Amino acid sequence: KTQSPGDNIGGLGKIPSMNMHIPLRALSFALILIALPSLGGERVTLDYRQLRLNALLEKNTEWPGGPTVLITHGTLSHNRSEIIETLQLLFLEYGISSLAINLSLGIDDRQGPYDCSGPHRHRHEDAVSEMAAWLGWLEDQGVSQVFPLGHSRGGNQTAWLATHSSSELIRGLILVAPQLWSQSASAAAYQRNYDRPLQPLITTAASHVDDGTGGDLLRNIDFLYCPDADVTAESFLSYYGADQRKNTPNLLKGYAIPVLVFIGSDDTTVPELVAAFEPLTSNSALTVSVIDGADHFFRDLYAEEVVEQAAEFIEASNTASAH
Repeated sequence: KTQSPGDNIGGLGKIPSMNMHIPLRALSFALILIALPSLGGERVTLDYRQLRLNALLEKNTEWPGGPTVLITHGTLSHNRSEIIETLQLLFLEYGISSLAINLSLGIDDRQGPYDCSGPHRHRHEDAVSEMAAWLGWLEDQGVSQVFPLGHSRGGNQTAWLATHSSSELIRGLILVAPQLWSQSASAAAYQRNYDRPLQPLITTAASHVDDGTGGDLLRNIDFLYCPDADVTAESFLSYYGADQRKNTPNLLKGYAIPVLVFIGSDDTTVPELVAAFEPLTSNSALTVSVIDGADHFFRDLYAEEVVEQAAEFIEASNTASAH
C-alpha cells in the first residue's frame, strides 16, 4: 500500500526506541487469540447532518457503568479493520466496553474501506465533529467515563477532539501511532510517493476555496492512498494545507488530562514519533510507551501489550480522578 503523505512527516529517519516494553504474556495471549470469538457486538447508528453514522458497540456486563473506550480508525479505513477489531476483542476480554466508530467520510452509512474511485468530499476535521456527536450519544446512554482512542490519523483527530472539548466525560486519551505533520515533510512525502510537487496543487485548491468554489472537483489528482482521484478543492486543502493542529504533539502541549501514547519501535509509517514526543516528556500527564518490535499496526502479540497497558492506564486514571 502506498504510504499516506498525510500520516508521515518524513525526513527524520529511524530513531532508537526508549522506555521499551516487551509483551509480558506472549504464551497466554497465543492461547487467548485462538479462543477469541468474532465480534458479536451491537451495531448502532446515529443521525448526523443528513448522514447516518454507524458504529459497533461492545458492552461489558456493567455498561453503561464503568469506562467506555471510543475508538477511531486511521486514514480511509474502517471500524472492522484488523487493528480495530482486535482492540475491541481484547478490551472486552479485560471487561472494558468500547464503541468503534466508522467515520462517514461524507458517505451515508459507510461500510468497509473507502472506495478510491468515488469522489472525495470529506475533510480531516470532519472527523472531530463526528466523534463529538458520538461522545454526546454515549452521554445520552448514561456513560460517564470515556477514554477516546485513535490510531494513526485517527489518533490526531482524537487528540484534536479532546483538547477542544469541554466534555467532562473524557477521563484520558489513548493514542496509537498518532499522526505527525509538517508542511515541508508532507511535500517531500508527496513528491516521493507520486513523483510530482505538492505546492502547485495546494495553490490551485486554495484559489478555489478563496473564490467560493471549494466544492468543485479537481480531477485525476493523487490524494492520500488514492492515485488519480477526484477530490474537492476544500478536501485537498484540508488534508494538505498548513494547519499545525495536524501535528499531534502540538495539541498536547500543556494538556492536563492523562494521555497514553503507543509507539512501535519498527513503525516505518511514522518513524519519527519518539523524537517528536520527546520534548513533551516533562508533562507528568503524558506517558509514552514504545513497544519493542511493533510496527504501525501492532499486530498479533503487540495488540495484547497495548490493551494490557491501556487497561492499567484506564484503572489508574479513574482512581486518580476519584480522589
